[in-house]
Amino acid sequence: MSQNCIAYMPLATDPEAPADESILATTEFAATLDWALHVTTFAVDIPEVSSPLGSVVVDFRGLVRAAEEKSEAECLRLQTLVKEAAGSRLKVDFASRKVPMGTAADRAAVEARYFDLVVVPWSSENFGAQNMAQAIVFGSGRPTILVPPEARAGTLDHIAVAWDESRVAARALGDALPLLAKGGRVSVLTVQGDKPLTGPHPADALASSLEKRGVSASPIEVTLGKKSISEALQDTALSEHAQLLAMGGFGHSRIRDFVLGGATNGVLAQLKLPTLISH
Repeated sequence: MSQNCIAYMPLATDPEAPADESILATTEFAATLDWALHVTTFAVDIPEVSSPLGSVVVDFRGLVRAAEEKSEAECLRLQTLVKEAAGSRLKVDFASRKVPMGTAADRAAVEARYFDLVVVPWSSENFGAQNMAQAIVFGSGRPTILVPPEARAGTLDHIAVAWDESRVAARALGDALPLLAKGGRVSVLTVQGDKPLTGPHPADALASSLEKRGVSASPIEVTLGKKSISEALQDTALSEHAQLLAMGGFGHSRIRDFVLGGATNGVLAQLKLPTLISH
């Protein structure tokens, strides 16, 4: 039975929409997957707040109405931005939701469960993008790819996997492999000295396993030097010309701290290339 895979991109306008550059980069990345794309925009629904002074000093109802209309207009603009960027290369369908203030990210996490993969426009300086990423990674149960505005689209024929033998790393590998183009290759990245590993050469073991399954793979030991683990992983992936870094993520969704596993936390602080996180 043939299967049509669909990626999901949520775009919230509250408290701020992702930067256009991030949205365009994410749309371009989605086009490389050769999947369909579903985009949901979230407009804000602001509850009425009564003023003890009535409308003598401030027209609260007018301000609320203006804010909601601005949010709805922004949703339409974002949909047009994606539609024009997608052109004829990418099949895109759109939906729009009007949700209470502060709930868009959680609503998106639930909606994401109806799709195969989530792509999120990322910016380390955009609170809205960070909030959306937190909710999706922790709450959706779907693999999530964060795409920085600097990302450049291309055939996904080389994936780097951060490998530490953990359950979440194995899940990230399983989520990333179906995205690899036919004939593509995998770089298995391990950081020696970061955490105890069961064997001296786990990257070799995984590369061998992938080769037996028909996937070209090579083990690469990451050298830290004076870099953080996250910097070293990303820089190594980029130096190997990988188009995607896949890694497992840890965290505590309830407190929304985005306290992910050490390397993941650093990756999100300064994202250099599209990164798939499985939680």
